[in-house]
Amino acid sequence: MFCDRCGTRVTDVYSFCPKCGKGLCQTPLMPTASRVAGHSRLLGILWLAYSAVRLIPGLGLLSVSSHVFDFLPHHLPGIVHGIFQAGGAFLVISGILGLAAGWGLLEREPWARTLALVLGFLSLFKVPVGTALGIYTLWVLLPAQSEQEYRRLARAA
Repeated sequence: MFCDRCGTRVTDVYSFCPKCGKGLCQTPLMPTASRVAGHSRLLGILWLAYSAVRLIPGLGLLSVSSHVFDFLPHHLPGIVHGIFQAGGAFLVISGILGLAAGWGLLEREPWARTLALVLGFLSLFKVPVGTALGIYTLWVLLPAQSEQEYRRLARAA
């Protein structure tokens, strides 16, 4: 067997050429394991699912808010209509922002980490699923080392 870089004759016992040092066997390099790379895909999927679940009732509230007085007693004040619209708008806006964060994390967009962290902090108060997702988001994305890892991933994508 010969080295394909320098042409030196080598035996099968060598893994590297004794003259030029080139590797003779094709050993695949192991990828470096990154905590953020391993969890950002799952985090993106969870944000997409959680946001879709919040978006559906928000759209329902907005669509029903114009007809809410047909179902409620007539002596209720007019602010009830505004409460239904505000609640629906809040759910729709938070759902859209969560979908954007999930999509951004899956696509490794540079802005997605910041948006996911803000939404993670806000979702801590939405017991129990929002709290769990918020804690997981903060655990994955908040440490300074995670910021550096995510920036490398975003540049590579």
